[in-house]
Amino acid sequence: MSQSLSKVYVHLTFSTKGRHPFIDHTIQERLWQYLGGICKGLECNPIQIGGYKDHVHILCLLSKKITQMKLVEEVKKQSSKWIKTIDKNYVNFYWQDGYGIFSVNPSQLEIVTQYIKNQEEHHKKHTFKEELLAFLNKYQVKYDERFLWD
Repeated sequence: MSQSLSKVYVHLTFSTKGRHPFIDHTIQERLWQYLGGICKGLECNPIQIGGYKDHVHILCLLSKKITQMKLVEEVKKQSSKWIKTIDKNYVNFYWQDGYGIFSVNPSQLEIVTQYIKNQEEHHKKHTFKEELLAFLNKYQVKYDERFLWD
């Protein structure tokens, strides 16, 4: 081929350090917009961004110019710096070190989009821990639970 072609959708999720409920209604929508702006700046077209009090979900089209690790690094670094400038209540804000990133079949985009939009309702029934374990099992990711929750 004389050109490089790529269309890889990813679902990225990560939590606040210690799963502290920093993401309140005061900051939530602004954070989703800011995360979307970071993704756009990295040429990773955001499709849906959302989450709950202690974690976020990002569905985006991964740019062929960036690795998964670089996407996560930049999203977390830039948003963490920004949040700390918003208000003194967020001065101790940090993201947890780890993350989950999963490929998404284009035929499943609407399902994942709705899932992210309905996070508040979803978390009335399931914790982030239950949610992440379900993803890991669905995608058959091997993990050591001792190191998932630090």
